[in-house]
Amino acid sequence: MQKSNLPSQPEAQQSQAQQPAEGGSAPRSAQKKNKKNLSVALKSKQLPKWAPWGVAAASIVVAIALTFLFLGGFNVALAAALAGVINLAVIFGWSFSVEGQRKAVDRVATTLVTSAFAVACIPLVSLLWTALERGGPVLIEHPSVLNRTMQGMKGVLDQDYVAGETGLAGGFYHAIVGTVLITLASCVISIPIGVLTAIYLVEYGGKNALARGITFLVDVMTGIPSIVAGLFAFSLFGTIFSLVNPGAVGSAKTGIAAAVALSVLMIPVVVRNTEEILRLVPMDLREATYALGVPKWKTIVRIVLPTAISGILSGITIAIARVIGETAPIMVTAGFAKNLNWDLFSGWMSTLPTYIYDSQMRPVSPGVAAAASSERAWAAALILIIIVMVLNLIARIIAKALAPKAGR
Repeated sequence: MQKSNLPSQPEAQQSQAQQPAEGGSAPRSAQKKNKKNLSVALKSKQLPKWAPWGVAAASIVVAIALTFLFLGGFNVALAAALAGVINLAVIFGWSFSVEGQRKAVDRVATTLVTSAFAVACIPLVSLLWTALERGGPVLIEHPSVLNRTMQGMKGVLDQDYVAGETGLAGGFYHAIVGTVLITLASCVISIPIGVLTAIYLVEYGGKNALARGITFLVDVMTGIPSIVAGLFAFSLFGTIFSLVNPGAVGSAKTGIAAAVALSVLMIPVVVRNTEEILRLVPMDLREATYALGVPKWKTIVRIVLPTAISGILSGITIAIARVIGETAPIMVTAGFAKNLNWDLFSGWMSTLPTYIYDSQMRPVSPGVAAAASSERAWAAALILIIIVMVLNLIARIIAKALAPKAGR
């Protein structure tokens, strides 16, 4: 006979006696204790939360001490390399002994990614710090550079400033105006063309010959040197001016020519970014509207573009930041100007990049007095950085305002 798996009668009575009566409850302290023991049993051993940062800080200290010990002085590059190696070795060994191999490898990968991010931020932080350190005091002590131009500027004024007899003369108000006008004109040209081209490639082109040709040309335009774009725009406007007035080829240097040169550089960036963002919009959204009988153009305008507006604006901001600091095409197409010019279609114009270049390469007064031109150049560089940051902020605000609201 097979043995029965049922408990014997005394064991059943004992187990029933130990269980709480129906409608009752076990002591809460016992229940909490059981849950706590169960959660502790399920958890694996882990390093303290401060472990990555503590090991990193200790590695830096040890690396600095080693450089002083063996080299007799501090070496930034060697200390950084030693700190990285020590950090990886310690965090891997500690995690391997406590958490196991899988978690140790994960921590090493996280450390490598974090270190790469920190290294990438070093040039950016250094640039911002240098611009603030050298351009900030100029803007604070001589804010008049923001509303003055270089018209009538003479070297004796810079010499008097360096000697401490007068304040800093001249300014770059005309360069700020030129930067804003030329960049705005290039955006008016580039953004509609770039966005509409991307819409065609994603929504209509498919894999036909025209779409493949456009994609190839966009790829080629992405690698065009900026000086070539400037020469193209100058040649284009020079040809147009020569047809109208053969003796006015020199008048081709205008703000609108510079805007066309920058638009040649902007369009491929806008197309590529917008194309990638539009491809990320789920096809289910399009198919749902098609099933309701909504036309394709209205689906694009009311569904696809609002869904992708945040990414599109980010791509446009990247394109603007790409061209706003260009110098070579502006030198070829708009030249250098010392006076204020509001007319994009007539006369030379100056921008902040060309003003900075001209101030450093051709100071108003040579020798010791060239420090005045250098100070104006650093102040202009800081203003250019601020303009780019403001444009990024505006783009983020607009993207957040136009993005579709999440439903329940």
